[in-house]
Amino acid sequence: MVGRRLGGLVLAAGLVAAAAGCGAGTMGAGGIAGTPVPARGAPAGAGDTGGAGGGAGAGGRAGGGPSTSRAAGEIVLAFAGDVHFAERTAGLLAEPGTAFGPIAEVLSAADLAVANLETAVTIRGTEQPKKYHFRAPPAAYEAVKAAGVDAVSVANNHTLDYGPVGLADTLSHAAAAGVPTFGAGAGAGQAYAAWLTEVRGTRIALVGISQVHELETTWNATDERPGVAHARDRARAVAAVRAARQRADLVAVFMHWGKEGSQCPTAEMKSFAGAVADAGADLIVGTHAHLLLGDGWLGGTYVAYGLGNFLWWWNDAYSNDTGVLRVTLRGGKIAGTELVPAYISRETGQPLPATGAEAARITAKFAALRACTGLAATAPP
Repeated sequence: MVGRRLGGLVLAAGLVAAAAGCGAGTMGAGGIAGTPVPARGAPAGAGDTGGAGGGAGAGGRAGGGPSTSRAAGEIVLAFAGDVHFAERTAGLLAEPGTAFGPIAEVLSAADLAVANLETAVTIRGTEQPKKYHFRAPPAAYEAVKAAGVDAVSVANNHTLDYGPVGLADTLSHAAAAGVPTFGAGAGAGQAYAAWLTEVRGTRIALVGISQVHELETTWNATDERPGVAHARDRARAVAAVRAARQRADLVAVFMHWGKEGSQCPTAEMKSFAGAVADAGADLIVGTHAHLLLGDGWLGGTYVAYGLGNFLWWWNDAYSNDTGVLRVTLRGGKIAGTELVPAYISRETGQPLPATGAEAARITAKFAALRACTGLAATAPP
């Protein structure tokens, strides 16, 4: 990763909790429990190397070549979709350092890279009453770190595939590996807590929330029960975003939502996006539908409704099109966005950076998807 990270903190409305480790203690309002973010690489400045470019997002550039530099003072964030290690991707963990393949160069070039970890990380626990179950060994976190991913959202419909024991292991293995997690925890305080980090003086908060209804009544975290942060508790979710707004220059909300196989956001998604935007989110990124969904501006909030699958076990799970969303900050504000197009390998399940006609096709597809979002192409003046 380019840039220097100055440490990570977690916060929540009225309660502050550790971001990783189910046994982490909590403190009252005003306390801080932190998880360090390792500094790797040199501080970025004029002429720093950026990640590969190619796609165009709302307010971003369209192009077919790599973005090779960034201006002094710019910060680049990278967001990736759903990641897990099952069936064909399970074998990639035999060599965690190369599990993500060449897309790792795009992730590592960003100052801060985040993905959705769509799996329990455990060898214990009991399968929950649902169709699909995903789990991975602790080497999953080695792979995530090696790919340049700095933190993972675990607010999704697979984190608890192996019950509370599996969740406890997922969080404790993350803590042991030094990978910050957000969006799930030993109770609501930890689950809804934002992960807070600082990149060259810009404070960035990440909040993870699921809106998937499968097993939501037993998987949503409460004051008495471990689980994921869930939009069903709208008041608590909105309060978490408001709390993050008080402590950060930029607030990003990582959502797990949508109807599988539908490339347009639902009314429920749009309603919740409006609520968290009103609460102070600058950026909303989503996954879960197995497809790319459109992007654009909801007032002063940039929304990318769906990034699709990323490192994935199954071919043609609606689409193999994917990408890395790059968001450029200038003065703590969003100055540009772009999708770096990629295609999930039919052999390995790794996301491969797209080039040529394939990159142009994915870029055009992503731009066209805005039509059903109700979002604007540019931010308000």
